[in-house]
Amino acid sequence: MEKYEEKLALLAEMIAFSVVDGKLHEREYLFLSMIAEELSIEKTDFKNLFHQENDRVVIKSEFERIQQFYRLALLMHCDGVLHEREQIKIHEIGINMGLNPHAIKRVLKAMETSSTKIISPEFLLEVFQEQLN
Repeated sequence: MEKYEEKLALLAEMIAFSVVDGKLHEREYLFLSMIAEELSIEKTDFKNLFHQENDRVVIKSEFERIQQFYRLALLMHCDGVLHEREQIKIHEIGINMGLNPHAIKRVLKAMETSSTKIISPEFLLEVFQEQLN
């Protein structure tokens, strides 16, 4: 991901997803701030994203779409409570990203059954690659 605007748009999508359950939890905010730092987003730009609507950016690279989907899935588990609205929304987002619905379900199920809610990058990519064959 090269453009700063694309990074802002991805982070804005994550922020919008974080409040789908009606509340931004402290752990979700901390997770978002870590992602912002990882993406080299300025602190003021990060804070401004909470107060503005952003246009959706289409992610062209399948690898980046998978990455963004996984970030959203991690965010969903941040507060320790899995809301039905979050589950519905993440499936919708994954499908809108053009990701395979069966792979989405497998990844989310693996995360749900994991004690840490984290899966290995190898497993993540393998699940989506299987669906291409």
